[in-house]
Amino acid sequence: MTERAAFALLIGALTLLVFVLFLASLAVGPAGIGLADSMGGLFSRDAGAIALIMQQIRLPRAILGLTIGATLGLSGAVLQGYLRNPLAEPGLLGVSASASLGAVIAIYTGLSAMFALALPFMALTLAFLSVVFVRMLAGGAARSLTIILAGVAVTSFAGAMTALALNLSPNPFAAMEIMFWMLGSLADRSMLQVWLAVPFMLVGSVLMFSAGRALDAMTLGPEAAASLGISPRRLERQVILGVAASVGAATAVSGTIGFVGLVVPHLLRPLTGSVPSRLLPASALGGAAVLLAADIAVRLVAPERDLKIGVVTALIGAPFFLWLIFRTRRELI
Repeated sequence: MTERAAFALLIGALTLLVFVLFLASLAVGPAGIGLADSMGGLFSRDAGAIALIMQQIRLPRAILGLTIGATLGLSGAVLQGYLRNPLAEPGLLGVSASASLGAVIAIYTGLSAMFALALPFMALTLAFLSVVFVRMLAGGAARSLTIILAGVAVTSFAGAMTALALNLSPNPFAAMEIMFWMLGSLADRSMLQVWLAVPFMLVGSVLMFSAGRALDAMTLGPEAAASLGISPRRLERQVILGVAASVGAATAVSGTIGFVGLVVPHLLRPLTGSVPSRLLPASALGGAAVLLAADIAVRLVAPERDLKIGVVTALIGAPFFLWLIFRTRRELI
């Protein structure tokens, strides 16, 4: 089997897996609605209970699981290719931590109680401001190391401010709301969050997918890429703005969901021949499959305890992260 045929088979298998998990996400829930009734309620125009559950609760949750998972997987693959760092993931630029800080500010000040969209708007605003700040810290001729260090600095500052908000929280209920939001979840999301976040994620994904050819050239080294007509400055703008728009929007509506962008590209890289332009679509589909599966597991394992999806991805991702560190250390010896 040729590499092209193997890649097409991989993409086809991942697409089928995502489609099946998306349908399962629509069918699974505490209401106990059958598959036929679920699909009927999804396209029904009446105001019955099944139609409301499917159209206002399960459909937004499934769409966000699909798009946020794809965003995280794609962002991780792009950052690992651009920074040439196997440990790179979407939170490396400080976008996730800053978006979380924006949401915490909205909850802490009571803006989220007065205006429903204040939380995602604040999260998006802080996410974009963090990217501007990272770019300023990195300097004009930014290199991967300076971008990483600037992202670590912004992440540390946002984390410190979040901890300060928790420490000074006016009442335990606000602190509890902040903590629950930071754990990451797709529950109780509506089509309003879908319409707010998905356009930003689509714009960011277009920017990142368009960087595929440049990332292929970067595997030969910056000098060789420049000789092929690749502009490092343009590639940097594409990557940073794409990650900021997509991951900022994802975090704004779901909270912090970690490890998807780190784990998925590593699992799929050997199956794509380590070619970045092939890894990008595979990682997007793989991220969508992982997050949809994790969200389904949350509803099946502990439906009455409101288990957060960020906890599930962390339980899966942390052991993988440790294994990756040991493997990297062994390769350097």
